[in-house]
Amino acid sequence: MADAKAKNREKAQRYVAMNRRARHDYFITETIEAGIILQGTEVKSLRLGQASIQESFASGKDGELALLNAYIPEYQQAGQHLQHETHRPRILLLHKREKTRLLAAVKREGLTIVPLGIYFNRRGVAKVSLGLAKGKHKVDKRESIKERDWKRDKARLMRERNR
Repeated sequence: MADAKAKNREKAQRYVAMNRRARHDYFITETIEAGIILQGTEVKSLRLGQASIQESFASGKDGELALLNAYIPEYQQAGQHLQHETHRPRILLLHKREKTRLLAAVKREGLTIVPLGIYFNRRGVAKVSLGLAKGKHKVDKRESIKERDWKRDKARLMRERNR
């Protein structure tokens, strides 16, 4: 029984798709968790770990917040008539207040809503981690790389010193 619970915790928040490039290209000011409306074959494809959100973003569409340009491949074991579109817009589930606040920030401040990852929570529900982001310039990206390299070198030096 204890082993089963440990396995469930291990499966919890298992990322299916990560957008590692987002933290390099943008300053992430805030992160939000949102639900996502999926079709059955999309869920099965996600459970196999097949998805890409590298070029995707979220924006307002018909009064709803939608994830655009996310790629979830077709589920091969399903019949042809049950397949979904691979790049279709997917509606994101947020409270109305959160949705209006995000869309206002995008409109007023010129921010972007980028997906940081898609994962399944403990209950097995697909969730999207969204980031409210501001684009970085080339100079900012170089500064981030320098800072990351310095942290890595500093950690290495401290490890060698403590030996």
